[in-house]
Amino acid sequence: MKKSLLLTLILVIALVCFAGCGGSSEPAPQEEGELTPIVVGASSTPHAEILEHVKDILAEEGYDLQVKVFDDYVLPNQALADGELDANYFQHTPYLLSYNEANGTDLVSAALVHYEPFGLYGNGVASVDEIPDGATIIIPADDSNETRALFLLQQEGLITLPADASALTGVTTLDIVDNGGYNVTAVQADTVPAQLANSDQGTVAVINGNYALAAGLKISDALAVEDASGDAAQTYANVIAVRSGDENSEKIQALVAALQTDAVKQFILDTYNGAVVAIF
Repeated sequence: MKKSLLLTLILVIALVCFAGCGGSSEPAPQEEGELTPIVVGASSTPHAEILEHVKDILAEEGYDLQVKVFDDYVLPNQALADGELDANYFQHTPYLLSYNEANGTDLVSAALVHYEPFGLYGNGVASVDEIPDGATIIIPADDSNETRALFLLQQEGLITLPADASALTGVTTLDIVDNGGYNVTAVQADTVPAQLANSDQGTVAVINGNYALAAGLKISDALAVEDASGDAAQTYANVIAVRSGDENSEKIQALVAALQTDAVKQFILDTYNGAVVAIF
């Protein structure tokens, strides 16, 4: 009898605790941290800054955008391949393909976002038409930079490249079909601004966006810039990279949709004054 009474008492206490100690079937209110996370690796400028601009937009869609800043160009791809990131945003397609080939990874582009245009700058030259016959044209010599420079020169009618030339496969000064009578000289990329500054009047140079900014040159001062619809700009646009198969996932599509808006395009224009150009 005592055992029966004891069991009954235990059962009653258990039922009371279930009803009053968190056993309610009503769900607790959702906290902000319970939003679906989207973890994206990015370089600090401009990539992380652009991502920060769309955090609130994604929160309204039910996503918590978490931006992890990287200072190098290897770790964000490694972290993406290892599943530590949902996406990354720092690189262009040729670099992505090169990384895949070297590391056996299968990362793909989910969207193009922006490019950082190369500019053609002159020493004592106010326009492309004023470039004198036989002038020296200084360009960066390394990999994709040389390709981009040569395509910019062809864009402005200064040289001619082979008909089948492609920004993706690359070209060098050895591929120039017609140099227009100019002395096209390839040098180390980070030395181009200094070499232009110390050159004879009439010399022009193609300069990377970051090196131009560091030298105090503004893209608005350039004689010419890469056309956003051109082969080089499209090829070297910075992309949202993901693991193959994830490009059509809901979270990645939400991320792309948040980035490719008129508001983001205006933010890029207002913030970077042409040194960064939206390409969507």
